[in-house]
Amino acid sequence: MSAFGRRNGPGGFGAGAKPQFGVARPMQGAGGGAAAQGGEQFPPLPEAEAPEPAHNPNKGDAMARLADRMNSTVEGTKQAEGFEASVHKIKEQVLPRLLERVDPEAAATLTKDELAEEFRPIIMEVLAELKITLNRREQFALEKVLIDELLGFGPLEELLGDPDVSDIMVNGPDQTYIEKKGRLQLSSIRFRDEQHLFQIAQRIVNQVGRRVDQTTPLADARLKDGSRVNVIVPPLSLRGTAISIRKFSEKPITIDMLRDFGSMNDRMATALKIAGACRFNIVISGGTGSGKTTMLNALSKMIDPGERVLTIEDAAELRLQQPHWLPLETRPPNLEGQGAITIGDLVKNALRMRPDRIILGEIRGAECFDLLAAMNTGHDGSMCTLHANSPRECLGRMENMILMGDIKIPKEAISRQIAESVDLIVQVKRLRDGSRRTTNITEVIGMEGDVIVTQELFKFEYLDETEDGKIIGEWRASGLRPYTLEKARQFGFDQAFLEACL
Repeated sequence: MSAFGRRNGPGGFGAGAKPQFGVARPMQGAGGGAAAQGGEQFPPLPEAEAPEPAHNPNKGDAMARLADRMNSTVEGTKQAEGFEASVHKIKEQVLPRLLERVDPEAAATLTKDELAEEFRPIIMEVLAELKITLNRREQFALEKVLIDELLGFGPLEELLGDPDVSDIMVNGPDQTYIEKKGRLQLSSIRFRDEQHLFQIAQRIVNQVGRRVDQTTPLADARLKDGSRVNVIVPPLSLRGTAISIRKFSEKPITIDMLRDFGSMNDRMATALKIAGACRFNIVISGGTGSGKTTMLNALSKMIDPGERVLTIEDAAELRLQQPHWLPLETRPPNLEGQGAITIGDLVKNALRMRPDRIILGEIRGAECFDLLAAMNTGHDGSMCTLHANSPRECLGRMENMILMGDIKIPKEAISRQIAESVDLIVQVKRLRDGSRRTTNITEVIGMEGDVIVTQELFKFEYLDETEDGKIIGEWRASGLRPYTLEKARQFGFDQAFLEACL
């Protein structure tokens, strides 16, 4: 018997014995088994290789992107180069002498074309004095830059005239960023100094009767084409005057155009057209720069031309495509802090102006309650936008905005008011590749206990992304019968609406 209590006989570990359960067999060599070779020891096991982790094709790329971002250098300014730089250099020499020969009040009465004709001989005189010789191309470029400086918005005119630029962000006189096709990039334009930039900012806000200075360092304004402008000046802005301009397309955007841009599919476009035509109460929710105002403008195309529409905004930027449209705008307080007219004041007044629809550019506070009251008192088809990241968060924000006011109403009553007023929530989002997509179309059904019940009609599902970072996804219909089908039936769109959602 062995030391382990096993016999060396037929039942043990001896030669020819059948190994017990859990006992490894000897490895077989090239010339036969280990037992046949006179009880040689087991040959050594080959070195075990560590198992390779499952290959993730995106992991290496992702880590490489992180390393690139850590090692990248920050680019703060971009200098103008070549022809553009030479024209701006000559402008700095010509402008002071030109101002000595021009009456600013008389120049302000002329159009840009008339001013160009008047300036041409004067500019030639100044160039002769400075002994600068220019060809025709340089002369035309110099004339444009000088006229933009005197009558327009200086260096910003070049960016405002570029149809590919959708956002302009001036961070002080030496740094300007622009957005093209959803991507931010550094622009080469620069201002002479902080005083030059401040004068341009004042020129912008003065056009709409606003002011900006150290006592009122914040201002919202708009340009003649409807572009939205925000200005903030020192001491609030530590890098100098900051100007943010959100440009809008000169050509009115329609739902079909949004569909062609890839913001939604055909069935979603059909559902939104029907929602706009059937006077659904619609809330457009999304983050900053996600396309809320663009979506609101597109939906307004479906309003019946015979309806009276009132729009209420802090800075008028909506451009409705209807004949009977009256835009209203709030007013900031005067120097004594009095005379302010808020969105809530305008909503209350709008109810006395016989509107068919009331559209709010953006709700931020207690005026949300006034809009819900309008939706419930015969103004079906009213619309608004607000900042939220999802339809459910949108409803929560509406509750919170009403509670921020002085209205003494229980939360349950507020939730019920929202559930009875809002028909549809359209969620728009700006994805990380710069594209803007309609990610959710959600119905508000009603109350269940103290919770607002919703159902999704459409949702955007993320699938993958291409090598150049473009996000790939698809829009999926939930296949549920729309709760608002009865409202669509009143306008004769029930069958089309049902087919689009199923």
